[in-house]
Amino acid sequence: MGGIFGVASKRSCTLELFYGIDYHSHLGTRRGGMAVCGEQGFQRAIHNIENSPFRTKFESDVEEMEGNLGIGCISDYDPQPLLIQSHLGSFAITTVGKINNMEELLQKVYENGNTHFQEMSSGQINATELVAALICKKDSIVEGLQFVQRVIDGSMTILLMTKDGIYASRDRLGRTPLIIGKKEDGYCVSFESFAYLNLGYSDYRELGPAEIDYITPDGVKVVAEPGKEMRICSFLWVYYGYPTSAYEGVNVEEMRYKCGSMLAQRDAQAGDVHPDIVAGVPDSGIAHAVGYANESGIPFARPFIKYTPTWPRSFMPTKQSQRNLIARMKLIPVKALIKEKKLLLIDDSIVRGTQLRETTEFLYQSGAKEVHVRPACPPLLYGCKYLNFSRSKSDMDLITRRVIQERETNVTQEVLDDYADPCSKRYEAMLEAIRKQQNFTTLRYHRLDDLEKSIGIEPCKLCTYCFSGKE
Repeated sequence: MGGIFGVASKRSCTLELFYGIDYHSHLGTRRGGMAVCGEQGFQRAIHNIENSPFRTKFESDVEEMEGNLGIGCISDYDPQPLLIQSHLGSFAITTVGKINNMEELLQKVYENGNTHFQEMSSGQINATELVAALICKKDSIVEGLQFVQRVIDGSMTILLMTKDGIYASRDRLGRTPLIIGKKEDGYCVSFESFAYLNLGYSDYRELGPAEIDYITPDGVKVVAEPGKEMRICSFLWVYYGYPTSAYEGVNVEEMRYKCGSMLAQRDAQAGDVHPDIVAGVPDSGIAHAVGYANESGIPFARPFIKYTPTWPRSFMPTKQSQRNLIARMKLIPVKALIKEKKLLLIDDSIVRGTQLRETTEFLYQSGAKEVHVRPACPPLLYGCKYLNFSRSKSDMDLITRRVIQERETNVTQEVLDDYADPCSKRYEAMLEAIRKQQNFTTLRYHRLDDLEKSIGIEPCKLCTYCFSGKE
């Protein structure tokens, strides 16, 4: 995944840019970068942040970089921002998104005059460099940004900084958010809406799908009107979004309370579970669990505590075995709250199933009588095609697809559609197989229709591909 932030100010923006980018650290764990432009021209710094927080790597850069315009990012993939010199002038560029048709686009730019790209150690090219090359195929930056949105299969949200201002371009179907903040001496633009609040900015406006705005210290100009179609990612509310953020006017924390409440209502209708306490898997499961506890009247508790001072996020390392070890080391059981208790546990999702199974095992080892599990989203049946949410290389990394493969001789789209239907026998059989594998007492996922109600915007504006396979 990744997050981006930019500032256009009448005074030095470096410190605000530094803190604004840092507030996106929950969206990525590999690289951070910032670029500014001022009297000394363009300046840039990029660092590896796999083993150290963004702030510790960039503190010295903040003292040396000076400018009133700036953009930056937290990235799980490519090093950025990039500095580009072209017939459109010099600019800095940073992106967040995913390109599925990279080979096709590379061939197009080779055929039209590009001779080479810098190759990274993975054998791939930097996606942001390809985006810059595509922009430079046109006669203006705005035309180039619009061209990128037309030809990319996937999604691409872009901040592009010239010496005079910042172009903010939200991806074609608005799968990722982009919002502008305002204060007396300038403007900022951010993936996360909370990232600028403590910097003195207030909400100004949220960009629509495919919209392009030009931001200077003096104002904001819409240079490409928003499109009519939207498919914002529903998983932002379930997991990736920070609790204090809001997308399309819907706060993440409040949505998670509603999600937990609806899970509790479904359990009350079934009447088959009677836990002693409700708990959330730290951190993203906690708000869902609070909503469940508030609705059900069952006490909320923390039977394990996340040790945050030194352990990084569990998905940071490339190797799955190392991620599993870190996930296990982070969670410390509180045996006094576990022994002889019936626990209902809410996690944001079940992807591979490895970490949650190990969490369940140490709850049993600590004396739990029962462990009921309630994922806060529907079963994940498809890997995301539009955002770099996961390092999974195949749908078969998903526990649901492995179970389906074991049950079916021929996995067709019709079969997958049936497994996605919470009223079907195949769906029930899949859940029972997962429950047995994971050693849960019971398992009940959040239904897709309930998830859409929890978010509360028109379902046609939500992307739910990873649950339904519908684009």
